[in-house]
Amino acid sequence: MRFGMVGGGEGAFIGEIHRLVARMDNELQLVCGAFSRDHANCLRTGQALALSEDRLYASYTEMLQQEAALPAEQRMQFVVIVTPNHTHVPIAKAALKQGFHVLSDKPASLNLAEAKSLQQTIQETGLLYGLTHTYLGYPMVIQAKHMVADGAIGPLRRIMVEYPQGWLSSNEEAKGNKQASWRTDPEKSGIAGCLLDIGTHASTLLEYASGHRIKEVCADVTSFVPGRALDDDASILFRTDKGARGTLVASQICAGEENGLSIRLYGEEGSLEWRQMDPNSLILKKQDAPVSILRAGTDKAYLCDEARAACRTPAGHPEGYLEAFSNIYADFVRNAASWPEKTNGFERISINTGGRAMAFVEAAVANSQSGEKWTALMDVAE
Repeated sequence: MRFGMVGGGEGAFIGEIHRLVARMDNELQLVCGAFSRDHANCLRTGQALALSEDRLYASYTEMLQQEAALPAEQRMQFVVIVTPNHTHVPIAKAALKQGFHVLSDKPASLNLAEAKSLQQTIQETGLLYGLTHTYLGYPMVIQAKHMVADGAIGPLRRIMVEYPQGWLSSNEEAKGNKQASWRTDPEKSGIAGCLLDIGTHASTLLEYASGHRIKEVCADVTSFVPGRALDDDASILFRTDKGARGTLVASQICAGEENGLSIRLYGEEGSLEWRQMDPNSLILKKQDAPVSILRAGTDKAYLCDEARAACRTPAGHPEGYLEAFSNIYADFVRNAASWPEKTNGFERISINTGGRAMAFVEAAVANSQSGEKWTALMDVAE
């Protein structure tokens, strides 16, 4: 399938990650791009990618219009959005209205109202919209979800998810760090900083792996770095729709931490633990029984079919972020190829997942700023 990209020009981080994982399964071809508002940057990026200069566009609107005018066998078939948060919705809506499927970097939007508006556009056009919540593509996260649903540890009582980083421990935005600058700018990032950037990864991970939905939150959302306009630390108690209790911690000021996303799921009969920095292992603990460590690998017969299908190498060959990211791409491409029918695996990357993440962020921010003990999440369908 042919795709175009908005954003991801020279000097950007996530754009090149998207291009790497798009090449992994040899099923996609990047044919055009509006890689930067700086057209010289766009041209350099496109030339480095061996793209034809007449398909390197000065803006996403120009790209959408000119690509739509090309013969069906030449034009791009979907758009990948890898720009700062505040542009995700306008680009996605414009692409859908021009007849293109959309795969967007997270978050879906700046707020829940925007997510609902985008959801309406998706429903009106009938086209596909996917979000790259990368951590849902790890085989052992899929295995954890399967084991919880299968009752391997009994009904869940407690869920604990943490996402500590340390890269914003100092005022990186004042030092000219491009990634820090837009993530800490309310006009570009939205109502939250850390909570929206990595807290949404934590919330989507816990809901996906547990099969529960966050019902209400009690939150402490704050900023430690003087002068920072948005939060860089959040501690949240939550209750789920199925009666479990839990904690979610997301922080970008934990000095020395790299990318420590982890989740622990405690049931009546045992627990499961997964850590992103050791992603091939899933730890199973049962009361009065030895600890078991389940390992990823295409030759592991004890894994569920979906988890084994998400593995790309035999056991003992490390797989990580890029492979998980490519599994998200594979889900999207498989659904785009069968469109308008949808296959298994699409819901985890759909606008519904993105909308729930925005509902979580809004409830946590509102609770932290109020005197309420608990704040309920809004239903994304309301």
